[in-house]
Order: sequence, then C-alpha cells, then structure tokens
Amino acid sequence: MEDNGTRKVVCGVIGAGWWGTYAHLPALISHPRAKLVAIQTRDRDAAAKIARDFNIPRTFTSADELIAQEDMEAVVISSVPHLHFPQAKAALRRGLHVLVEKPMTFTAAEARQLVELAQANNLHLVSCFPWHHTRHGQEARRLIAQGELGELRMISVLMTNPVDHLIRGAATFPTHGRPYIEPQAETYSDPAVAGGGQIYTQVAHVAGYLTFLTGARPAQVFARFHNDGCRLDIFDVLSVELENGCIASIASTGATPLENRLYEVRIYGTKACLFMELWSGTMTVMRRDGGGETRYPDLAPTEIFPERAPAQNLVDSILGLATTVSPGTLGLASMEVVEAACESARTGQNISLRESPR
Repeated sequence: MEDNGTRKVVCGVIGAGWWGTYAHLPALISHPRAKLVAIQTRDRDAAAKIARDFNIPRTFTSADELIAQEDMEAVVISSVPHLHFPQAKAALRRGLHVLVEKPMTFTAAEARQLVELAQANNLHLVSCFPWHHTRHGQEARRLIAQGELGELRMISVLMTNPVDHLIRGAATFPTHGRPYIEPQAETYSDPAVAGGGQIYTQVAHVAGYLTFLTGARPAQVFARFHNDGCRLDIFDVLSVELENGCIASIASTGATPLENRLYEVRIYGTKACLFMELWSGTMTVMRRDGGGETRYPDLAPTEIFPERAPAQNLVDSILGLATTVSPGTLGLASMEVVEAACESARTGQNISLRESPR
C-alpha cells in the first residue's frame, strides 16, 4: 500500500501483560503513524480495564479473534513464550506484519518456519531486541561491516540482569520502571511456558546481538548451565564459533543486584578493539597499531534500553520510512544459539549448526 504521508498502520497487541503494557502499548500510542485499535489478554476483566486506561476501542480474550479483524495490518506478540510461534504463524498466514518478543520461538525450526513464511508472503517479521536500536549498537555494527576493526577474532560478553527471582518463581517484582501490570511468575519459571531459564530469558538477547553486530550466524556452540537448585538454569556459560571464524564467549546470570547489572561486550579485531558497556551506555574503540582511541559520547539514560523502538520500527518499516533493524533472521540466529546451548548442556557435547570455517 502506497504511503501518502497520512496513512496510519492499524495495529493490535497480543498478550497485553507486563511488558506489553509497559513497552508496546505506549510505543504504538505515541507513534503518529500507528493506529492501535485492539488488545488481547486472557482475562476479560483485565482486558476491559486496559482498554479503558489506554483508550483502546476493541478487546479480545482470543488471539485468533484479534488476528481475524478485517482492518488489522500488524500485530505485536508479547504473550507468554510458548504461544509466540503459533500466534505469529497464524498472523503471518492471515497476511499481517508481525513483531515477536524474545524468545522468538522455542526451537530454531519454528523460527525458521516463521522467517520463510514472512518471506514467502512479503511481510515484515521483526524480532524484539531493543539494544539493536541504540546509537552505539548501530555504530558498532557499521564499524564492523566497513572493516574498521579488521577481521574479527574474538568476542567476550558478560551479561547480567536481576531476573533470577522470576525464573525461580519466588517473586514478581519487575526490572524496569513502574509497571502497569506485575509480571506473572509462571511466564518465567514454568518450563512448559518459558522454555528455559536464563538461556531463554536473557541469553536470547546476547545471541541475537552477536549476529546483529557481526552479520555472521553461529556455527558451533558448547555450553554449561548451573541451576543453583532451581528447575531452570540460572548461570550460563557458552562458547560460540561464528561462521566467519570469530570465537565468542558468553557468561550470563540473573543472580545479580540491580545496582550492579552488567552488559559488557568486548570485540577484538586484527586492526582495532571495540569495548561497550550497554547498561551504562559507553563505547570506546582502540586501535591496535598505537593510533589511539575514540571514546564515543555516552548514551543518555533514556537511550540505554529503548524498549519502545522495536514496535515503532515495525510501523516505520511497513510505511517504508525505515529499514527493519531486527528482522526475523536475527531471531532465528538467536534461537539457533539458544537451542544448541540447551542441547550441549544436556549432552555435554559440542553442537554443530553448520560447517566450521576453519
């Protein structure tokens, strides 16, 4: 559909819970070219209250009913993880553009099916990775793509975020701002609903970020988890080889104080090294030939985790105003790492996803 400068994209949100009401509803409501007309949540009374408070005209307890709305063009899926795949598949089959929260699916095969379905129907499929939208993330990706770091040899990531209380099902206090709705414990602590613990909840972010930055998909994964007495993993360590030969280490846990959460990304190339701390919004590039360093301006606190950016980018992509920052292929790459890490931790084996470049 041609954009005449006034057209608005008719949208709905499936799974209007903690994160849906905190990030996605405000994102679409504040976008001048989006028209949010419907929300879905399983509880009818909760749906009615959300509709009143956010001034949304239609409510549904069934995702299928929302998807079937004749004027619907796009949906944001922020439901519980085990519903992401069937709901996204139904929306794409209906001809809707889709943004899917992480984890995109439970398996890489499901993620691949969504990517292929979107491509076959010329639809936008967007993965929900807010860190891809920061100025630092965009600049780091550009530097790597243009060869400013040389050939990539090693990446080291330490990612912590205090979510272990959710994974343990011990408490439901959120990790971002003041919520409209409290998180539901079973969303994170029930294996049948969550898929896994830290690996699905947080490492999914890091796994997608590796491919976002480098353009390279994972080739080999070796992983060890520690559950710390929980049903699901709390401490995760991964060794990943990318298809370009770069080796990466990922260490991640939810057992950390909010005051000291970390997201350190260290990238070592043959020409230069790039150091980022995503939670504090810092980035530095240091040349290996003694040519000095470049310290990029720090991100403002509001820029560090732009939770509204993915939904707004979906609208802009549909209108042709922007390229898709986190296409479904990044969600697929993330799920390849997550699934392989789970298999490696279970079997004690190195898992090959594709032929090693070396």
